Amino acid sequence: MRELNLDRLRTLLTVADLGSFAAAAKALHLAPPTVTLHVAQLEARLGTRLLHRASSGVTATSAGSLLIDKARRLLAEADELLQAVQAQIAARGGRVRLGASTGALAHLLPQALQALSARHPDIDVQVAVVTSVEALARLAAGSLDIGIVALPQPAQRGLRVRAWRQDPVLAFVPADWKPPRQVTPAWLAARPLISNDRGTRLSRQTAEWFAAAGERPQARIELNYNDAMKSLVAAGYGAALLPHESGAPLPDARISMRPLRPALSRALGIAHRVRLDDGPTELTLQALLEMPTH
Repeated sequence: MRELNLDRLRTLLTVADLGSFAAAAKALHLAPPTVTLHVAQLEARLGTRLLHRASSGVTATSAGSLLIDKARRLLAEADELLQAVQAQIAARGGRVRLGASTGALAHLLPQALQALSARHPDIDVQVAVVTSVEALARLAAGSLDIGIVALPQPAQRGLRVRAWRQDPVLAFVPADWKPPRQVTPAWLAARPLISNDRGTRLSRQTAEWFAAAGERPQARIELNYNDAMKSLVAAGYGAALLPHESGAPLPDARISMRPLRPALSRALGIAHRVRLDDGPTELTLQALLEMPTH
């Protein structure tokens, strides 16, 4: 026995409290030889006697008394821990680790988290800002429970990615540029651009949108924070191609939003492990899937 075992500690404590191996066996619903073995294993592990055996009864040695005092607190804490976990399960509460991009965090997740909190206030959703690649890696490693990811994504063993929503990508243009009613790759490529970080799926999508029209513009700056990009657009620094989620507030009056020709959209999915091993994760997934998609 390499580590101290809680069951053996409980046996030792019961023997000392009742003063008898036979009484402890009866109280613990164990066979007398099992009680004797538990105490013997503890003594062998610690290399000292823990109990004095006498015809008048059993008493603790000095070392046994110290261990029993510590074990009493340890077992009480273990019981409290089990009760807390069982209460949390009964209340369908717990912690859920969720990863998403800044765009999803700003405009999509608050709706789902508000609905979840109203129904299940004991669920604590801890949110991390991650890219889609990071989300999938952390899900596979077990350090994340749910990831909001851009689609499509390659299949990964042990993970499931559900299609969730599709939002239009619009041109966010300084209003004083007087953009046309529909923005084309050629019109936009001739102007200063603010781009998503090239490691993102949206950056690849927009590059493909330009390339299909024979355009390969270079961005003035690359960012991975949509609100910062919109601030730069409002300041006249450049134009940006960004998704516009339903329910998101209208931008600064200095920004004009225009649909694209040809149209472009950003698809998002919800990724999680195939085997869901807890209720809070399932309830959080349900809240996300119940969100309106338009």
